[in-house]
Amino acid sequence: MLPTRAAEEPTLADVLPSCVSSLGGEPNRFELPPAERVVVVLVDGLGSAALRARAGHARALNAGLTKRTTISSGFPTTTAAALATLTTGGRPGEHGIVGYTALVPELGEVVNQLSGWSEAMPPATWQRLPTVFERLRAAGVPSNTIGPAKYAGSGLTKAILRGADYVAAGSIAERFAAARRLFDEGGRRLVYLYVPELDQLAHARGWQSDRWLATLELLDAEYARFTSTLRRGEGLLLTADHGVVDVPVTGHILFGETPELVDGVVKVGGDPRCLQLYLGAEATTDARTRLAETWRAREGQRAWIATREEAIDAGWFGPVDAEVEPRIGDVIVAARKLVAYYDGREGDTTGRSMIGQHGSMTPEETLVPLLRAGAYRLAQ
Repeated sequence: MLPTRAAEEPTLADVLPSCVSSLGGEPNRFELPPAERVVVVLVDGLGSAALRARAGHARALNAGLTKRTTISSGFPTTTAAALATLTTGGRPGEHGIVGYTALVPELGEVVNQLSGWSEAMPPATWQRLPTVFERLRAAGVPSNTIGPAKYAGSGLTKAILRGADYVAAGSIAERFAAARRLFDEGGRRLVYLYVPELDQLAHARGWQSDRWLATLELLDAEYARFTSTLRRGEGLLLTADHGVVDVPVTGHILFGETPELVDGVVKVGGDPRCLQLYLGAEATTDARTRLAETWRAREGQRAWIATREEAIDAGWFGPVDAEVEPRIGDVIVAARKLVAYYDGREGDTTGRSMIGQHGSMTPEETLVPLLRAGAYRLAQ
């Protein structure tokens, strides 16, 4: 049985629209009260499971972590797709960023959705929806993005953060200080603050490493310091785009060494924990079904395997527009055990040095915090 994504479950898609409604004093999905100034802190890679497992090292963050303050990030649990969901309020099948790497049909090539922006994948149109920040700007309400300087002019920033004024700030502490300065200017405002460090460390060293833990402690201290400064009418939400699992080398599966698993496959996209296999523009439903059945016979105990049609019917990508459908793999392989899938043909070892990984729909990857502070703090 394939897992399904219920249309009514709260996800990242509801976070910023709820904040906008709060700024206008209107009802919203998370029942946020009216606020004048709002900051949404996005901690890349901070899943609820990992945060709970390190509760003693992140007391301020864990103080607000409950079932009521845990949501689903959506699918796939990869940064480009999840952040686009957050900033547009749409699902991947609507905004069009459907994986870490995905097919650009006009090129016939699989392209990195974080860094592969070009005329063939233009930021202004490849991400198909207006952002929350653009809608605020049209309403005369200012918004800001706070993040490292190196991301200020990136293609992904232009695709998913358009409409917000970018404020470059180096350290985590400097980013929170920048948010405080923006709040001190007064007036209605939405601020988005990005923290990429934990995800970067998880990939390189694992979320169970000392370096990851030390950075979590630093984040916890800055979060506590900032929330103590919040005044009346100032609200904070802290969430994440996905969680992380540490995959041992013994869990690496070189699927390309098994000919029947790549029979007819012309391109491989997605993540090692969420493969998207492309059969070509002329592929039929029967061809997709045959490949999926072959994968199920071999990997069905370690992964959820679906054809494009099955994944869409199960709601994995949310509503899927016709323009987006060919970007999705013909067959999707989503890991449910501690494994990661690599092609391995022609000596390809790309990505095999990563320890922390994500992309699939296990609870460790999909469940993320939605912590509330200031005007948004839940009554005890």
